[in-house]
Amino acid sequence: MVPRAGITFIGTRNRIEARLVPGHQFGFEAIWISGLRRRWTIENVLFPVKVLVSIIQSLLLLRRLRPGVVVGTGGYVCGPPLFAASLLGIPTLIQEQNSYPGITTRLLAKRADEVHLTFDGSRKYLTRSDNVHVSGNPTRENVGKIGRAEGATAFGLIPDRRTLLVFGGSLGASSINAAVTHMLPWLRAEQVQLLWQVGETDFDGLRARIAPETGDRIRMYRFIDRMEDAYAACDLAVCRAGATTVAELARAGVPSVLVPYPHAAADHQTENARAMVEKGAAVMVRDADLQGTLQETVQQLLCDPGRLREMRAGALRSGNPDAAAVLARAVLHLADTAHG
Repeated sequence: MVPRAGITFIGTRNRIEARLVPGHQFGFEAIWISGLRRRWTIENVLFPVKVLVSIIQSLLLLRRLRPGVVVGTGGYVCGPPLFAASLLGIPTLIQEQNSYPGITTRLLAKRADEVHLTFDGSRKYLTRSDNVHVSGNPTRENVGKIGRAEGATAFGLIPDRRTLLVFGGSLGASSINAAVTHMLPWLRAEQVQLLWQVGETDFDGLRARIAPETGDRIRMYRFIDRMEDAYAACDLAVCRAGATTVAELARAGVPSVLVPYPHAAADHQTENARAMVEKGAAVMVRDADLQGTLQETVQQLLCDPGRLREMRAGALRSGNPDAAAVLARAVLHLADTAHG
C-alpha cells in the first residue's frame, strides 16, 4: 500500500469516465481527443487537429501535475499523454489488454519504458522486445474464489445440475440471445440449467415471449452484478471475447464458447478468442454462424465432462491471477526510479 500516492485520470468530457472518476475521489483532467470513425464525419476531419491540441494539453497538464509515472491502457485517449510524457522524460508504462494490440500501443510501445501484455502471442505485433512483459489483465479479486454450491445458491440453482451461463455485456448480444432461444427445447429436455444475462435491449421482449416456458431451470437477468457467482455456478459459458471477459474466464477456470463481436476495432475479439482456443480453454464460433452451430457446439461440450475438465485446466493455465499486483509493483518501481 502507498497511502499517499496521488492518482489522476486523463480522459474526455463526453465519456463515462468524466462522470465516474470524480465520484471515486480521484483527480480527473480532460483533453480534446476522440477516436477515428469508420465513416466520413467532421470528427475525422478534425482528428489531426485534436491530436495536436491534445498533445499540447497533455504537456501542460504533466508539467503542472509532475507525475512520477504515466500509465496508459491502450485506448486512443492514452496516446497524447503517453507521447507527451515521453517528450518530458517521465517514465511510461502501457498495459495492453487485447491479444491484438491497439494502434496506440503499436505506435508508442517503442517509446515506453515498459509494455505489459495479457497474451504472450502479442509480442509479434511490437517492433521492440526489450521493454515487453507478459503480466496478464487485472480482474476482480474474488473471481475464482467462490465455490460451486455458493455460486449456484446465489441464483437459486441446484449445484449438481449442468449449468450454462450466457452473457453479452450490459446491453446484451442480440445474435447470441436469438441462438440461445432456439436452444431452449434442448436445454429443457436435458434438464440443463440456464443462467442468462439477456441485457437491457432484449430483456423485456424475450421475457414476454418465453416466460411461460422458463420453468425453474432458467434464470433471466438484465444484468448480473456478481459475475464471480455466475462463473462459479456454471459448467460452460457462452459470451463475447472482450479482454476483461477472457481474463475473468481464465482466472475462474470456466470453459467457454467465445463469439467475437464482429464489429470490434481491428477484429481484436477474434484474436482474443483465438488465444484462448490455442490454450485449449475455449471453442470459437463466429457471430454469423451462431444459428447453425451454437446448439451443436454446446451439446457436444456439456455432454463431454472429460473435455470440460481439459478446457477448465487450459483456462486456469492461461490466467494471471496476480496481474494487478504485478502491474502495481511495476508502476511503483518506475515512479521510484524517476525520483531517484
